[in-house]
Amino acid sequence: MASYPAELGRRLRDGDRSAAAAALNVVENRADRHATRALLNELSPAALGGEPAAHLVGITGPPGAGKSSLLSVLVAEWRKRKETVAVLTVDPSSKRSGGSLLGDRARIEHDPRDDGVLIRSTAAAGRLGGLAAATREAAEALAPAFDVVVVETVGVGQSETDVEDVCDTVAVVVQPASGDVLQFLKAGIMEVPDLLVVTKADLGDAAARSRSDLAQALAAIGSSDVPVLAVSSVAPPSGVEDLVDAIDAHREGTDVVERRVRARRGAALREFTAEHGERALRDLGGRRGAARLLERQDAAAGVTELVRALEAGR
Repeated sequence: MASYPAELGRRLRDGDRSAAAAALNVVENRADRHATRALLNELSPAALGGEPAAHLVGITGPPGAGKSSLLSVLVAEWRKRKETVAVLTVDPSSKRSGGSLLGDRARIEHDPRDDGVLIRSTAAAGRLGGLAAATREAAEALAPAFDVVVVETVGVGQSETDVEDVCDTVAVVVQPASGDVLQFLKAGIMEVPDLLVVTKADLGDAAARSRSDLAQALAAIGSSDVPVLAVSSVAPPSGVEDLVDAIDAHREGTDVVERRVRARRGAALREFTAEHGERALRDLGGRRGAARLLERQDAAAGVTELVRALEAGR
């Protein structure tokens, strides 16, 4: 039994998607961190011989912006292109049960018989940053076995930008005539997206105005190179092919290895501090000292290995 998580990791490493659900159960069991580490050790870049090929895509935006409908048409487009897709949806938590409150998995349309699609809902459990505690590890577990791994976050706000530290490409979703542009400017969210997506393009002039407002807001902060696309998820959908092309184009223009190495080191620092406290961080010379220690580690080191390096450096 002790080797079961490691076996799941090896199966995922070999592209066996049938191991995905059981692996996610291991990751979500926060009481057994040893099992999660055994699983992820088999899926680190060092074990894989490099970064996993999956494109990690973040979808975030205010509640009601149409993220679930957008994901339905995106999943269909990816499958049309013969790409396998895993979607991790992070929902608000029930205060009573701690479980997922909205269950986005039920709202994303897909063929349940299609083994090329996996959709999993995770409760946010009160976690700031828009991501559940296990989301990063879940994405890391799935990346070797799927072509695209999507992380859909709950809401969007000043503290809810962790998705940028997990994904290669982040799309922020906005609905027309919602006042979201002003809210984004106040919260600093305009600095997060690699793409902006205006949903409900079938509304016509309202969607066109929102797209124009977003483009102007991006230009005002020096980010005019961020694409702003309009998409309608209403049948027949429109703009979806262009959006997938833009997501692919962003990845092609990104140093994915550098972005992921930076993200893993940041995650290791946060994990170490959460487990050992600020005093342990001070023993390493503060955040700068810890960062220097992490920079000396192999770029292929996984988060677990990086945390151990921090622990050894105390």
